[in-house]
Amino acid sequence: MTISNWQETESDGSAMRLFVSMPARSGPFPAVMVMQHQGGVDEFIQRMTRCLAEAGYAAAAADLYHRDGPDCGDDFAARRSRLSDRRIIKDIAATADFLRAQSAVDGERLGVIGFCMGGRLAYLTAATNPACKAAVAFYAGNIFRAWGRDLPSPFERTAEIHCPIQAHFGADDANPSPEDMAKLNAELTRFNKPHEFFAYADAGHAFMDDTKQSYRRHAEEASWPRTLEFLRRHLSA
Repeated sequence: MTISNWQETESDGSAMRLFVSMPARSGPFPAVMVMQHQGGVDEFIQRMTRCLAEAGYAAAAADLYHRDGPDCGDDFAARRSRLSDRRIIKDIAATADFLRAQSAVDGERLGVIGFCMGGRLAYLTAATNPACKAAVAFYAGNIFRAWGRDLPSPFERTAEIHCPIQAHFGADDANPSPEDMAKLNAELTRFNKPHEFFAYADAGHAFMDDTKQSYRRHAEEASWPRTLEFLRRHLSA
């Protein structure tokens, strides 16, 4: 059993909601930050947060659109376009601090997982947040582009990565494409960063999201056990 609810913390002078899920037993638990996709902390992201709690992790998915306010009616593409890496890095730090402050959390065992734009943010977290001990990126699009002026892209921060990375790709995806996967693999190898990559045939972007037509059960059933094994390997006591 798990316990899930919305909680709140502060980031960059703004109230930031988090969907939090924890095992319904006593801790301390390792913790995982869940990075949202463009659709926000929606049904899919909440499901993945609960899945992590079922596997024994305290998990929190921060609403990165919190600066828009609760009454914002803009579509998600517009809301995503207003995000900047500088602000997101602050939100990641606030999420890490929130989890590490929980009495049921072992603050020394913190990881991150993300989907789509959240996969990009998992890569960014691995380079910018020293508390993170493991990162999992699912179909991390736009990883070669910076969000904001005068900032390096996540790809350009590869030398700064300080924790192991696991990444999952759809073989039929265009962003990230198989060529993007090869480029990322080469760069991580060049800087001797521990990583493992998996690609899934007959799967495109968002293959994990069972609310969309892009969902591919075979890819989820192969990738999720690999994800949990990776997290156990790097976040175990």
